[in-house]
Parts: sequence; structure tokens; C-alpha cells
Amino acid sequence: MDNFRYMKPATLEEAISSKSELGNKANFLLGGTDLFIAMDKGVTVPDAVIDLKGIESLKYLEERDGSIYIGATVTWTELLESELIKKHAPGLWEASDLVASVGVRNTATLVGNLCNAVPSLEGGAPLYVRDAVVFLEGKDGRREVAVKDFFTGVKRTVLKEDELMTGLKIPVVQDFGEVYIKMGRYEGEDLAQAGVSVFVDKNNNYRISLSAVAITPVRATKAENFLKGKKLNDELAAEAAELALEAISPISDLRSSKEYRIHMCRIMVKRGLVASVSRMETGLPALSTRLI
Repeated sequence: MDNFRYMKPATLEEAISSKSELGNKANFLLGGTDLFIAMDKGVTVPDAVIDLKGIESLKYLEERDGSIYIGATVTWTELLESELIKKHAPGLWEASDLVASVGVRNTATLVGNLCNAVPSLEGGAPLYVRDAVVFLEGKDGRREVAVKDFFTGVKRTVLKEDELMTGLKIPVVQDFGEVYIKMGRYEGEDLAQAGVSVFVDKNNNYRISLSAVAITPVRATKAENFLKGKKLNDELAAEAAELALEAISPISDLRSSKEYRIHMCRIMVKRGLVASVSRMETGLPALSTRLI
């Protein structure tokens, strides 16, 4: 790892000013679980690293104004330990439990996960089905972007050079069922071969999102529209699962073949639909849901 300048601003304004001055020669640091690996391998070689963990205004996890607000420095462990997340965003809670290992979760953040923007990210699908909104801030001010519009490709987002994501919000809803399912090769620090989030409300409005099977997380809108207003049964769930496959474009790599990802997404979407409806009807709690 090459030498670099370490900076730890106390305020958001100071962080933005430093990044604006240094441009692409500097990287923001949250958990560092991805950044330091990239630096060690020489993939990323910044002149400076701007550590955001000392900025108090980025540390919040609360419910207000009909939404759950999550700050940039909140770790996966803090999400996992939050009763607020478990109750109001159980899909995200499940995803938190399936991120890597305890050591990584203690350091890594949801916001860092989103900004890294790898196709297998855990945070994408659970936020897609909840119509989450992210907060971006730079020298030109603050803006809000729907999470579905945040990703533009593999490790690419709408973030400008001087911007950082300061946090996000998830609308609170009532009487719903939700699930996140991850397919991995083993328990522990394994990236998802595929991830599926499913949400349903009391009016039988369904949302389905998949990750690690396209260059960004995707919504299976054709399947959602097919199910809209219908009471789920096994036949409908199977038909919707087939339609959901039209939204994905998986590849073959070291972790899985394209064909296996397609096959398992069919199974995961169907299981996710059945589980989310069951949770809505019975009030079952969130669980850690992994397919190996």
C-alpha cells in the first residue's frame, strides 16, 4: 500500500471542502472494509483518505416524520441490533445479519456498501423494495435521490466528485410483509451469488428486487404488475417467479454459473413471495435467511 495523507475532519463542511480541493486524488473513508483492500491491491491509489467517522452529524438512526433515517456512519452491527430496523425494515435487518462476518459488520456501513456499488451488495435490494431515498451533499448543496436512480453500473453511481452520501431514509409502512434471501456458497465472508427482496402490503401490492444478477439491483416490475391486487397462491407465485427472471441478466463467474443463478432466482422469488405474505398475515418476525 502506497503512502497517503490521512485526514479526519470534524464537520461535514470540512470534509466536503477537502474533497472539493483534492478531487479524485482523495477517497472518503467510512468502514474501510472495501477501500483498504483496493488500496492494498493497488486498484485504488489515493493521495489522501478523508475519514468521516468523526463527524457527529452523520451518526443517527431514528424514526421521524414517517420515515426511518440512517446516517452514513451507522454500521451493519448497529442496524442488526436495532429494534427499529427489525420492526420497520425487516428485509434490511435480515440483510444486515448476512453481511460477511461479525468483525466486518462491526466496521462496515450500509452507506459505504451502497457507494461501493458492486452488483452483489447486500443493501441494494432491501432498499429498492422500500422506495428508499439517499441524501447526497457536496459543494453545490444537498440533494435527494431515489435509491433506484442512484446506481448507474458496476461500481458506478450518480455521486459527483466532491459529493458524499450523508445518509438515507426509508418510508415507514403498516401491515406489510417483507423478506430478504441471500444465496451464498458458505456461511461467513461470502459475497451473494444472488439476493432477493420481496415486499407486500395489505392491499396486495408487491415489490420484488434482485441483486448480484445484473450490473445493478433491479426491480421485477413485470412480475409486480402481474401480482398487483391478487391474493397469492402457489400458482401465482410460480408464474410471478418466471416473470421476475425477465428483469435479470446474470453472468457466469467464479462464484456461480449464469444458469444456476437463473434457476435459483426462480426458487428464491417464489419462496420470498410466500414468506412475505405469511409474515404479513401472521406477524412472524424477521429471520436470517440464507440459501447455500
